[in-house]
Amino acid sequence: MEARPWKGFIGVHAVPTGIPKRMNMRDIQRGIMGVAAAAVLAAGIVGCAGSDGTDVAEASEPNRRLVSVEVAEVQAASFADFVQIVGRIEADHDVTISAEESGTIRELLVEKGGFVQEGQPIARIDDSVLRPQSEQAAAEATLAQETWERQRRLWEEDRVGSEINYLQARYQAETAAAGARALQERLDRTVVRAPISGVLDDRLVEVGTLVSPGTPIGRILDTRTVKVAGGVPERYAGQIETGSEVQIGIEGAVGVSFTGEVNFVGAAVDQENRSFPIELHVPNEDGRLKPGMVVNVRVLRETVAEALVIPQEAVLREEDGYAVFVAIDRGGELFAESRPVALGPSQGNQVMIDEGLDVGDQVIVVGQTRLATGDQLQIVQATAGRL
Repeated sequence: MEARPWKGFIGVHAVPTGIPKRMNMRDIQRGIMGVAAAAVLAAGIVGCAGSDGTDVAEASEPNRRLVSVEVAEVQAASFADFVQIVGRIEADHDVTISAEESGTIRELLVEKGGFVQEGQPIARIDDSVLRPQSEQAAAEATLAQETWERQRRLWEEDRVGSEINYLQARYQAETAAAGARALQERLDRTVVRAPISGVLDDRLVEVGTLVSPGTPIGRILDTRTVKVAGGVPERYAGQIETGSEVQIGIEGAVGVSFTGEVNFVGAAVDQENRSFPIELHVPNEDGRLKPGMVVNVRVLRETVAEALVIPQEAVLREEDGYAVFVAIDRGGELFAESRPVALGPSQGNQVMIDEGLDVGDQVIVVGQTRLATGDQLQIVQATAGRL
C-alpha cells in the first residue's frame, strides 16, 4: 500500500453551499451596506404605526401624523339644567298617640301594622273610678235643672219667691251641668282613639301598663301620600321656587321614578350645611314608598332653548381651562384644531358649551386624547344630530 502523508484535522472546515470560500475587500463592504439598508427600512415600517400600532400613521408630508377619529356635528337643542340633591321620604302625617287619663290599660283593640280610621278606638283605660263619678254628676245636674225649672216658673209666672233664689237656682243648674259634662269628657277619654286615618306603625304599651296623661300609646303613619324632603345648596336660592319641576328616583329600585313639583321652599338657610329645605308630596297608594327611604331628587333650575351640548369625554382639561378638538377642512383634507371652550352646566354625560363652539362644528369625540393641533384626520364614523 502506498504511504500517504497524514494531514490531521487542522485547517479542514465544512463550507456551506453557495458561499464562496474567499471574499475580497469590495465584497465585504457591499455586504455591510446591504445589512444597514435593511435595518433602516425596518425602522421606517415600525415608525408608521401609532401607540396601538393601527390607527396612527405617517402622512405624506414630514412630521405629520394621520389619526383615525370619530366626530359628531354640533347642533342647537333644548337643555334642562337640574340641581341634584339627596332627599328622604317622610309620612305625610306622623302622629304619636298619648294617654289623656290616668289608669291601667285594660284592652288593646288594634294590632300593630293594622289600618285604622280616624276616631276608631285603639285602647281602653280602666274607668272603674271615673264612671261612678260621672254618673253621680249627671244625676246632680238633672236635679239642679228640675229645681231651676220650677223656680223659674214660680218667679216668672206667679211672682212667688225672691229674685235671689231664682238666680241661685239657675247658677246651680248651670254649674252641675258643666261638672257632669267635664266628668263625661274624662270618661270618654279613657277610650284612646285614632286622631287620623293610617297604619298603627308602633304600639308602645301592653295590657296592664299603668299610664298617665302624656304617656305614649302608639304611633300612626298616613303613607297614602308621602312627603319628600331635602336641602338645596344656598347658591341656588332664588332659582328654586314653589311649582318647580322635580324628578325623583328611588335608590336600589331600577326603573322606579316619579315626577312632581315643589310644594314648599324654606325661607331660611340651615347654618350647619348651608342649604335651604324644600318639600314635595307624592301619591303612594300602593305603599312602595316607605318613610325613611333615601331618594335622588333632581330639581329643575332652568331650561335653555338653544344650547350647544357635547359629551363630557370630548372635553380635555388644560392648564388654563378646557378645550376640545374639532375637525377643520383644508383643501379637501381634515386636520385637528384645538379650541378653548367655556363650560356651562352638565347633566349625566352631557355638558353645555357657553363659548368656543358654533353650530355645525365637527367635534372629535373618540381619539381626541392622542391628538395635537395640525394632525391629519381620518374619519371612521360621523354622528349627525344632537350629541
